[in-house]
Amino acid sequence: MIDLGFIGLGQMGASMAARLLAPDVRLHVHDANPAAATAFADQGAVVHPSASAVADAASIVFACLPSQSISRSVADAVAQGRAVQVYAEMSTIGRETVTAIAETLGARGIAVVDAPISGGPPGARAGTLAMMAAGAPEAVERVRPWLARIGRAVFVIGDKPGMAQVMKLVNNLLIATNLAAAFEGLVMGAKAGLDPDLMVDVLNASTGRSLVTTDIVPKAVLPGTFDFGAATSIMSKDAELGVAEAHALGVQIWTIEHAARLWHLGVLQGLGNKDMTTLITLLEGLSGVKVRSRK
Repeated sequence: MIDLGFIGLGQMGASMAARLLAPDVRLHVHDANPAAATAFADQGAVVHPSASAVADAASIVFACLPSQSISRSVADAVAQGRAVQVYAEMSTIGRETVTAIAETLGARGIAVVDAPISGGPPGARAGTLAMMAAGAPEAVERVRPWLARIGRAVFVIGDKPGMAQVMKLVNNLLIATNLAAAFEGLVMGAKAGLDPDLMVDVLNASTGRSLVTTDIVPKAVLPGTFDFGAATSIMSKDAELGVAEAHALGVQIWTIEHAARLWHLGVLQGLGNKDMTTLITLLEGLSGVKVRSRK
């Protein structure tokens, strides 16, 4: 029996934490919203009133949190824990923030593994996430078995916290740009009178194919359900973090920067708390068309 901790039981965190519920694990959980932990108590997890209390009980603590400021605050609390030895930061918060967290916890003898994930809420529920990890090899090896329970594959990115953040930002910049480009192209075709279902079929048989056209658009845009699971504000936040990282590295990313501006515009237009697929409705409104299934 091992004591594991999980802090942050939102759309992603709850699904990942649930995959750690097992006979060989005593799971300790905390969320700022007490109601989010109720289901875990019913399944045998130990619910704690604070992040520091989780760190008092578990030797390995995972965290999946929505922002840099919250991640820093939680890490400061975890640093006071009496049992925690390894802290796996699964949030997308950028290299600078996770490096600062590693320095803070390292001063207390707590190893930090930079462990962002990719695959969105559907991947978290299905256990098909891509898991990334960067940190001291011995710390990475301690969390690897648990990451493997949560996701489909574990990729060790490097031996310094922050390197996995850069890999995650590269991935999210590409999906943010792919979504923006696909939405613009589909709106253009709809404006010309093309059938949306036919457009997607042709794209998926052609070189324009991507995850956006094979999975996201058919499941969430064509039927008008807009329920992929990730909020527009999260995608905008990740794009902003990625652009800032590129600038810090002195890398020019002209196309991606334009896509990031579109995501920011979506937030400004009131789509921040709505599903990221609703970004297409902004473009549809500007062109006076809708990309929906006619079936």
